Amino acid sequence: MAQISTEVLGDERGTLLAFVEAQRTAIRESLLGLGEEQAASRTTVSELTLSGVLKHVAECELAWLRMAQQAPNERQRSEESWGEAFRLVEGESIASVLAFWGEVAQETEAFVTALPSLDETFPLPPAPWFPKDGKVSMRWMLLHLVEEFARHAGHADIVRESLDGTRAMG
Repeated sequence: MAQISTEVLGDERGTLLAFVEAQRTAIRESLLGLGEEQAASRTTVSELTLSGVLKHVAECELAWLRMAQQAPNERQRSEESWGEAFRLVEGESIASVLAFWGEVAQETEAFVTALPSLDETFPLPPAPWFPKDGKVSMRWMLLHLVEEFARHAGHADIVRESLDGTRAMG
């Protein structure tokens, strides 16, 4: 299961990217050995499923990356399609979502690595939970991805343990 890296990365950027990847790994590993039907099973009162968590975090990372790049999000959700962000739909599979997330992860790493500084900022979208005309740094975005992925890795641990007793930490 997920292991904490013992590699000393030497700089803030590398360390933050390593923590993001560690949380991605925890989520990916929660699906190991499961078929599509098992991964789509609800095991708690929550609507969350392992495949739904996987899709959500992949699309979440893409959304933050596109905001940081100040580019359009090709997978932007509307109110009508919001629920599809938490479940696989026709034509999607665990493998296809993992491949998509892998591409997003590579793009995030390349983007962050090429930045002159993690102090660079980008505007937040209008939302009741963000300050009006708010901006955040690239550092903030990476820390937010660690937070987001860690939260959902915990959800995935609970769902997986409820599904078949498998536990991430032994």
